[in-house]
Amino acid sequence: MNVESRTSSQDKRWTIMAALLGTNTAIMLFQGIEQDKNPKMIRELALSIIAAALPFQAIYFLIYTFLLEHEKSLPQERIRKLDLASGLCQLVAYASLVGVALMWYDLSSWVGFSFILSSVLAILLIRTVMSRVEIEDGKGPPAA
Repeated sequence: MNVESRTSSQDKRWTIMAALLGTNTAIMLFQGIEQDKNPKMIRELALSIIAAALPFQAIYFLIYTFLLEHEKSLPQERIRKLDLASGLCQLVAYASLVGVALMWYDLSSWVGFSFILSSVLAILLIRTVMSRVEIEDGKGPPAA
């Protein structure tokens, strides 16, 4: 395993998750204040989805840091389990985009629809491209 490229790949994921956490936190703050002033059911739903994702985003960072500090001393099976948990946390974090989309849909149905469509396409694109790179680099399962 090439530790440098794995760390670089993990750093990129960390950066994406940090940006998503910052965005979600800002939305919770500002839209939470707006919800208090002018309650709307769609905003409440959107904020609930985003709030549910925040703990998973925090756990992702804990796992990431733990693996960086202890990867060399952990058994491979434990690393695999932590990688799986990390992937699930990323998935829940990406699902918070549904809350963001609902928030934007509340502003304009066209903006909301455009955001949902582009988010799905962007996630599919990046997951496809990254999985191919990991397979070609020998980090993923062998090609069938």
